[in-house]
Amino acid sequence: MLDDTLLSEVDAKAATMYQPPERDAYSELKKLLPIEAMDVHVLAQMKFKMRDVILDPWLHSQDLCMVFAARGIGKTHFALSVAYAVATGGAFAKWSAPKARKVLYLDGELPGGVMQQRLLMHCPDVEPEPGYLRVFTPDLLPEGRLMPDVSTLEGQAAIDHMIQDAEVVFVDNLSCWARSGRENEAESWLPIADWILSLRRRGIAVVMVHHAGKGGQQRGTSKREDLLDVVIGLSRPKDYDPTQGAVFVSEFTKSRALTGDAVESLELQLGGTDDRATWTYRTVEASTYDRVVALAKEGLSQSEIANELELNKSNVSRHMRKARELGDVQPEGK
Repeated sequence: MLDDTLLSEVDAKAATMYQPPERDAYSELKKLLPIEAMDVHVLAQMKFKMRDVILDPWLHSQDLCMVFAARGIGKTHFALSVAYAVATGGAFAKWSAPKARKVLYLDGELPGGVMQQRLLMHCPDVEPEPGYLRVFTPDLLPEGRLMPDVSTLEGQAAIDHMIQDAEVVFVDNLSCWARSGRENEAESWLPIADWILSLRRRGIAVVMVHHAGKGGQQRGTSKREDLLDVVIGLSRPKDYDPTQGAVFVSEFTKSRALTGDAVESLELQLGGTDDRATWTYRTVEASTYDRVVALAKEGLSQSEIANELELNKSNVSRHMRKARELGDVQPEGK
C-alpha cells in the first residue's frame, strides 16, 4: 500500500503550488506517485463512482460510445437528438433519459449558421435548462486559431477546459477532432484512447460520431472498438429509395452487457421541416415484415423477395408464415 505520510506530503506540496491557471503543475506532481494494486479485501471497501443510466438502455455514466455512418446518412441529426434527450430528460425513439444531464456537444464541421438551424429543428417541446446543453462550432474560434486536435495533449487540454461540469461529451466528428496520425494505424489511436479513458475515470460519458469506411464498418483501425462499450452503426435500408428522404437503420454492432430488446435494430425516419424535425421509428423486424408482405402482394416469389431484400430465404419464409396466419397475404394455393 502507498505510504499515507507520502501521500499527505505530496498533496500538501501540491496544494501550496496550486494556483487556478497552473493546474498543470499539480497534475505533473501527481504523476510522480507510484501506482499500486490493492488487496481484494481493501478493493472491496473502495467507494467507486456508480454507473448511472443516462439514456436507457444503452448510455450510462462513464460509457464510451461510437455512432458511425457513411456521409449523408444523418449521423449528426441522430447525435443531436440523443444530446437533446439527455439534456432535457426526454426521449428519442424508444430510448429515454430518467433525468436531465449536462451535455457538451463538440461540432467540428458545420458552419455556425447551419448548426443554429440544426439545433432549432431538433429542439424538443421542453427546452434544456440554461447550462445543460453547451455547443461548440468552429465558427467560435478566434481569428487565426486552429481547431484543437485531441490526438495531442494541447488539444485535449483545450477540450478539458470546455468540459467543466458536463456529464456527457459528444465529439462530432472524430476525423475533425483527431487529425494527427493515420486512421488505419492502431498506434495513432492510443493518445485518443488515453484521453477518453481519463474522461471515464472522471465519470464522464463520451459519444464519438465517426464516418463509415467503404466496407460499411467504422473507418480506420478496428482497435478503436476494443475499449468502447457501445457502437451503433447507421445505414440505409436494403431497398432504400431516395424519395423516402432521411431513412436509416440503427444497429448495435457492439453492446457490452446489453441483450434482447435493448439492442434490437430500429428503422428511423426524419421528417418535418427545417424549423421542426419529427422522428418516426419502428423495429427492423416490423419493417422487414411489411416489405415482405408488400412484395408478396406484387406477385414476387419467396426467392425473388429474398434477392430483392438481401435476406436469407428462411427469414422470408418465417415472415410469410406469419403473414398467412394474420391474413395479410392469401394462403398458398389460393
